[in-house]
Amino acid sequence: MHKRILRAILLAVTVTGFALGVPLAYTTALLVSGAVHWDVRERIDSVATRIVNHLANDGKITSEQLRIGLLSDDHLRVRLADGTELVSGPDPGPDPVREEVRLIPQGDVELTIPSEPMRQKQLWSAGFVLLLMVLSVGTGAVVATVTSRRLAEPLQYVAKRAGMLGGGDFRPDLRRHGVHELDRLAEALDTSASAIAQLVTRERQLVGDLSHQLRSRLTALRLRLEAISAHPEQEIATEAVQALEQADRLAEVFEELLASARAARSFGAEPIDLSSHLPAIAREWRQQFRAQRRTLRLKVPVGLMARATPARLSEAIGVLLDNALRHGAGTVTVTARGGEATVVIEVSDDGPGVPDELTGHIFERGVSGHGSTGVGLALARALADADGGRLELATAKPATFALFLPVPKADTVQAGTGWRSPGGPR
Repeated sequence: MHKRILRAILLAVTVTGFALGVPLAYTTALLVSGAVHWDVRERIDSVATRIVNHLANDGKITSEQLRIGLLSDDHLRVRLADGTELVSGPDPGPDPVREEVRLIPQGDVELTIPSEPMRQKQLWSAGFVLLLMVLSVGTGAVVATVTSRRLAEPLQYVAKRAGMLGGGDFRPDLRRHGVHELDRLAEALDTSASAIAQLVTRERQLVGDLSHQLRSRLTALRLRLEAISAHPEQEIATEAVQALEQADRLAEVFEELLASARAARSFGAEPIDLSSHLPAIAREWRQQFRAQRRTLRLKVPVGLMARATPARLSEAIGVLLDNALRHGAGTVTVTARGGEATVVIEVSDDGPGVPDELTGHIFERGVSGHGSTGVGLALARALADADGGRLELATAKPATFALFLPVPKADTVQAGTGWRSPGGPR
């Protein structure tokens, strides 16, 4: 994009420069030639006037009188009515500048000068114009470079932002670029990100609620059928056993559907080097922490790997950091450590922690103790669950959130199998 914009602007500037510069150089050369001819014309008119005055007074004309007002390189030739011809001055050379005046009653005066000075002046003038044209094109190139970067960088950033949105990163971005159209597009992306985040949260909540309710109902149904299967009448007991088998098949189908849904949601999960990914996330947030005179610390072992979707992990960590920045206090610490099958990322701060009345509902959508929307933590848990992980409140005072992610090993992580979040508030 940057190169295309640069080429387009440079082409427009170059074509405009040549379209204006070449005719202007030619016109300048014509103006120089006209000025020289006008100067020669004035001098020959002066000579012709003196000759006419001398002839009218019956005076004689000498070469010295003819040279009055002429330059050393001027070549003058005078032909009188009686056939007298007077010549004064050096030979002007080939292709001279020539002007001629008719005398009254007869005769003529011809003045020629060398054309070389005029040609040099034309070349200097045209060269100056062309130099201005080159400088204009150069200035246009600089402006084109700056403009193309100013346009290309926001476009690339907006494209990256759209890609992040498609990858599951729904964080709003308040960065604006000073270009009205691009700023409107950024605002539209932020609005879409907020709407999608709410839809994802509702979808995850709905799936969680349905799975919980269906499991509860199936369990109750199986218990009832098991009780009926012990009925003394053989026909009733047989029907109960058959119904119990159908309930077991229904439970298996339900579990398969949940596994397929998890596999579809975790599409794009890949091994991530947390020792490089978490510092990149921290760099994005440090400026906001510095603006509030807060400190963000990061502790992550070198080479620590986890399996997750990069955009979802960035979004989930971003939600936790934003939560600590808004509702916490003091230093915020991000710690990562690994185990045999899980990797734990903890985000903690030195604030007062989570109120007791909210500890059991902190991940419920719309629950907030500080007047916020209450969507962030619910979304973060949903994103963690989508990648086969889970997000829990490790300690309430001080607030410490623990994000559990699978270790990327083929024998422990299979496509389509995710961790089941333990019972708890959703």
